[in-house]
Amino acid sequence: MKALSLNESGRMDLMELPEAAAPAAGQALVAIRAIGICGTDIAGYLGKMPFIEYPRILGHELGVEVLAVGSGVTHVKVGDHCAVEPYLNCGHCHACLQGKTNCCETLQVLGVHCDGGMRERMILPAAKLHPCNALSFEQLALVETLAIGCHAVNRAGIVSGEDVLIIGAGPIGLTVLEFAKLTGATITVLDLNESRRAFVQQHYPSVRVVGSLPDEPCAQVIFDATGHSGSMARSLKLARFTGRIVYVGITKEPVLLDDALFHRRELTLLASRNAVSADFPRILGLIESGQIDTRPWITHCCDFDELPEQIVDWVKPSTGVVKAVVKVG
Repeated sequence: MKALSLNESGRMDLMELPEAAAPAAGQALVAIRAIGICGTDIAGYLGKMPFIEYPRILGHELGVEVLAVGSGVTHVKVGDHCAVEPYLNCGHCHACLQGKTNCCETLQVLGVHCDGGMRERMILPAAKLHPCNALSFEQLALVETLAIGCHAVNRAGIVSGEDVLIIGAGPIGLTVLEFAKLTGATITVLDLNESRRAFVQQHYPSVRVVGSLPDEPCAQVIFDATGHSGSMARSLKLARFTGRIVYVGITKEPVLLDDALFHRRELTLLASRNAVSADFPRILGLIESGQIDTRPWITHCCDFDELPEQIVDWVKPSTGVVKAVVKVG
């Protein structure tokens, strides 16, 4: 079967893999139908993702169809359309025993720490499949992205009426925005990119959108979705006294923390990593009910064989990609 391998920075090649085996107990064989391209994939392609080693089959935002199930699998059946929870946790480490499976000490994320879904078919733990036959494969492929924002907002514990600043209006910032809206917060989005600001203004008219802010307190809760160390350091200056800052983006670079400011305002600094299983059915319900509409996000599409050529352009900010989706089969 066909697969795409990222063999080095800036080089993705089409390859052949052996056909996937029959699923064992607790497993499912799935056909990959749609793949979302996320910031992790782009960073890996550009050689900027610290957790990706080459060669690697990328792909963790997946909409799939179940082809076969192993013994003991009851919550999905052949023909089901599913979103994939791509976080493979051990189940018995300290974090897993606390229910924090997103922080498993030996976590393997599909397409990051181990090979992912840029292939025609693969075997997955059936427990990581979340069925919803009412949604398209493209919608299902965006559920994991949304889960990142869902978990980040849960981490922040926003109270209705609080003022929230989201720094970065890329796909991850947009997922934070979707769930911050559900809390009843007053929201400002900051992004330097004019086209991203225009996108937010068009699709989220109730949200204040800005291209700059002074270095002074302006929000009780701040989400930094940039993955830029300078922006992450500056976010402390933008937090009100007793405010909360959530780092959603990740960087290889050290982040300078102004300790005097941090203590004086008694700020709370939180990291947000991945998501937990309970987030996935919630998100599927929100999309199905129309409370979240991901359709405007998908600005670019291509077929599987076209990705090595298309991604060369998609990594350029000038291309204006909000979310790209690859169709398989």
